[in-house]
Amino acid sequence: MGIFVLDATTESIVVAMSGAAATTNPDFTSAWADDTGSAFTEGSTDGALNGTSSVTLVAAPAAATRRVVKNITIYNKDTAVVTITVSFNANSTLRNIAKVTLQVGDTWTLDGAYDTTGALKQTLGSANLASVTGAFVSGTLKLSGSTSGTATLNPPAVASTYTYTLPAATATLGYLNIPAVGTKTGSYTLATGDVGKYVQVGSGGSITIPDATFAEGDVVSIFNNTTGAITITCTITTAYIAGTDTDKASVSLATRGVATILFISGTVCVISGNVS
Repeated sequence: MGIFVLDATTESIVVAMSGAAATTNPDFTSAWADDTGSAFTEGSTDGALNGTSSVTLVAAPAAATRRVVKNITIYNKDTAVVTITVSFNANSTLRNIAKVTLQVGDTWTLDGAYDTTGALKQTLGSANLASVTGAFVSGTLKLSGSTSGTATLNPPAVASTYTYTLPAATATLGYLNIPAVGTKTGSYTLATGDVGKYVQVGSGGSITIPDATFAEGDVVSIFNNTTGAITITCTITTAYIAGTDTDKASVSLATRGVATILFISGTVCVISGNVS
């Protein structure tokens, strides 16, 4: 909790709004304790704000008295958003303590602002992290679109400026299921548009794996939906059955079997599943 000490008869804490209330001025309460060195006396004040006119939240102490401000609350009971400025008044010189915008039902205290549920309010936002600039200002991260930026941390007397660059987003979102290419009942050569999908082979269909077509990491699945085995022709430079070390010119896919083709490069692939 923030604590203020008023130790002169010319010091007080005041507040003013940025404009007139829509219907009702916000309420305030304050609590403090006076220390004279020989006595310790508690006190409090309450009231309402008055638009742009300055209102005293905590009055100045008497002579030879230190007034310790324990708490201040300002509750927005208006029907519209209000902006308040709380200031330390040092012999008519105002030093701003806080400038806060309160939604309807919000409460400002020395600990921060609270919403109508009593939860401490925080500034939240979103940013495209592939392109962002940020600066920490009084503990709040300010973001804007840029591939590079700075982040400044308080206090400014400490070396606190950092430059960073984030890479552009290049990842491609895959499928949440395995889409079907369609049933092939004739000779069919796999194409790059089949990546991440499965090809179904019907009666009379056959499959060819082309050379120098696919890229590393591409995957295509084959489903033999016939009553007999089918031949997968491997025109790709090198084709292995998973778990073997023999280049295959063709493989046999069993009836109702599934084969998955993983491309290690454009000229090498590995076939797993119900193949021989």
